[in-house]
Amino acid sequence: MTTSVKGRLGNLPLELTSFVGRRREIAEARRLLATSRLVTLAGIGGVGKTRLAVRVAADSRRSFTDGVWFVALGDLHDPGLLPEAVAAALGLPDRPGSSESRLLVHHLATRQTLLVLDNCEHLLGAVAEFAQALLRSCPDLRILTTSRELLGVHGERVLRVPPLTIPDAQQTPSLAALPQYEAVALFVTRAAAALPDFALTEANCAAVAGICGRLDGLPLAIELAAVRLRMMSAEQILQRLTDQYQLLTVGSRAAPTRLQTLRSCVDWSFALCTAREQQLWAWLSVFVGGFELDAAEGVCPEELVADDLLDAVASLVDKSILVREECGGIVRFGMAETIRDYGGEKLRESGDFSGAGRRHLGWYERLAAQAAAEWIGPRQTDWIARLDREQSNLRDALAFSMTEPVIETDPDVNARIVNALFLFWTCRGLLAEARHWMDRSLSIVDTAHDAERLSTLFDDGVLAGMQGQLGDARARAEQCCALAEQLGDTESLETANYARGYLAMFRGDLAAAYGPFQAALASAGEAFAAGPGLGRTGLRIARQLGALLGLALASGLLGDEETAVDCYEQTLAITTPRGESYFRAYSSWALGLTALRTGDIDRATTLMEQAMRLNRQVNDPLMTGWCLESMAWIAIREGKPTHAVVLMGAAETLSQRVGTASVPLPYMLGNHDECVQQARDALGKRSYTETFRTGAAMSLEESVAYALGDRPTDQPQTTPVAPVLTPRETEVAQLVAAGHPNKVIASMLVLSPRTVTGHVEHILAKLGFTSRTQIVAWVAENQPD
Repeated sequence: MTTSVKGRLGNLPLELTSFVGRRREIAEARRLLATSRLVTLAGIGGVGKTRLAVRVAADSRRSFTDGVWFVALGDLHDPGLLPEAVAAALGLPDRPGSSESRLLVHHLATRQTLLVLDNCEHLLGAVAEFAQALLRSCPDLRILTTSRELLGVHGERVLRVPPLTIPDAQQTPSLAALPQYEAVALFVTRAAAALPDFALTEANCAAVAGICGRLDGLPLAIELAAVRLRMMSAEQILQRLTDQYQLLTVGSRAAPTRLQTLRSCVDWSFALCTAREQQLWAWLSVFVGGFELDAAEGVCPEELVADDLLDAVASLVDKSILVREECGGIVRFGMAETIRDYGGEKLRESGDFSGAGRRHLGWYERLAAQAAAEWIGPRQTDWIARLDREQSNLRDALAFSMTEPVIETDPDVNARIVNALFLFWTCRGLLAEARHWMDRSLSIVDTAHDAERLSTLFDDGVLAGMQGQLGDARARAEQCCALAEQLGDTESLETANYARGYLAMFRGDLAAAYGPFQAALASAGEAFAAGPGLGRTGLRIARQLGALLGLALASGLLGDEETAVDCYEQTLAITTPRGESYFRAYSSWALGLTALRTGDIDRATTLMEQAMRLNRQVNDPLMTGWCLESMAWIAIREGKPTHAVVLMGAAETLSQRVGTASVPLPYMLGNHDECVQQARDALGKRSYTETFRTGAAMSLEESVAYALGDRPTDQPQTTPVAPVLTPRETEVAQLVAAGHPNKVIASMLVLSPRTVTGHVEHILAKLGFTSRTQIVAWVAENQPD
């Protein structure tokens, strides 16, 4: 995640809709955080816990010099991945099990940090244990959680999040007084978004107050009701709610009143859907973290997609059941947690839950297989972006594939998905997550086909070596070779030789890597000349490209420039016609190291920059870190110690994030040590440390821009002094930034729409702006912490 406000540490998500009310709760939560190290915002689904937590964290930034960090746990169903999820949010190394927890403790032990853990109710035990462990070891850490239930641990302070304030049901306040009630303000804001001409008037204020009262001030329920203004008046909405509640209260007396309210509101939304929309709602709840239209078409039953599925999906968007969002020009759809839970309940009631899970699993297996088959091709970056967006669904599919009914009917499916995702996980630096799933696959699914198991053993061993876990790497390589000997076919024996070659490299014995790599590549024969093919053929070519990279590194570092260049040319012959970037970047880097070893600085620089630009297309943090480290070695030889140290600092941050060393092979450690020593001698200890921190604080994009000369200076940017607005203009500007249209601002400030329009025009003139969007950006840059 990226920092939500420029120049501030953390990753708080941007608020996409305006925040209404909650002044008392914000003040109380901040008071609790000032005196307690673990605070839980507790309340029922739909009451607004997440929005409140984000706002409290944003308002508390000034108290936490090392940032406020948000971790969304709603889509995480495996407690074992909790440390990895938190580490990923913090941008830290991704390592399995207890080592990840130790890394978090080490990172947070001396930092003033606020950690926000959102949606903890399904992981209560794991979160409670995890939070206590961190708090015991990190004295300046504070944790803010949101949950439907308490964590129930010592030292936890709880703020019960109530519904929004509502008018007195016995006597409707005046029109001027109504906007002070939070529920009314929210309804008016969302109503204006759904129906731009809507405004609070004498004619509708009683109905609006009645709606907010009937819905007990629950934000989610109010938002669902407000969108109905597209189809009916406020008075009609109130009548429908009244009738619905009279029907449902009788059969729901055992449930808490507010839970009845939320349930009734969602029930009402369900009842307003057509039969096809109801069924589609239920089936779409199988997706985790959103979906795209082709996924819905592939997972839902044929009768639901026979006609124009897009029309049905659009109708659910209009009814606020689905949320539409754009991700890099791609449209995705998602559901609020409460809405998805409701759909899942309906899916179970229909008897389709297991079938939906199997169809979901099958579709994501096909997606992963197609991505692997087309990885060495022009769509490589498209597939990386797609798998990025689908990580939650892929994790859910992997977990489902390990359930007993699936294992009994298709024991290979888990291994097929794991093996297909190896290249993606490596490219994204998700080494620990990859090993988590591979280790589970190898230990739980022991009936998988031997060819699939062989591939998993090989992949897991390579990842273990990249993490520096040589014991695991050796064990997996030995298991891989033993199984390959049993199978005896050409491709299996190739894989065994790849495993031997990589293990030798990770152990620092480059000469021993020569033979296995050369034998494997020789046995591949004509496979290089063939097209990428489908399925296993695509993965086989990727494995052969990896072997060429390994041989190029080993030969180049040992002084065999002829072999290194030959490997580079073979790689280009395979990848360039296919428009591939990932392996081309690695190959350019490897040949750059060869040039550096021979003292050809100009050629080394050209090749490293080429590798960096190719890698920019895929944003592989592992490759970026290795390139930055290597470019630091070039910089120190060119007499640029400051430049070298910045690059080393950036490389160290990326290597920690991925969970590897910034120097990938033991043979290269001499280059690193020499660079450090010469830079320290040139800069002095204090200047070296400060410069290193400058590089370490860079994001991946910033470090790449710096390395390529796109960022010529390290000087911090300064925000120009803003023109002074009057208090009223400042208030209007803040409401504009919150997303309110002029009519809503007029209602909230009890002004005429014409007056508000005048204020907005004055603001634009004073600031020299031409659009409301510029006002939003200006407020974000200039508001105080």
